[in-house]
Amino acid sequence: MAGRIARRGVLLGLGAVWWWAVLRLAVAPGAGALEGTIAAGGWGLSLLPVHCVAKAQAVGAVAAGRWRAAWRVTGEGPGVGDAGSG
Repeated sequence: MAGRIARRGVLLGLGAVWWWAVLRLAVAPGAGALEGTIAAGGWGLSLLPVHCVAKAQAVGAVAAGRWRAAWRVTGEGPGVGDAGSG
């Protein structure tokens, strides 16, 4: 229980620092590299995929090679990139 409270406290603190940096960049004329670095770093962390599982365990995962097979040209007729050769 104490670990969960500590984790939430750290996350709340880091979120407050990030918002401080973003608001300072938006409002204060003297904001500089420190605020920009904090804001960009926090935004970059938000792009991390935090809900990932292995492809073999994922529900609805596309099988390996499925797109390659779909784009493979079979039979007669124009293939991919042959639109102007007729």
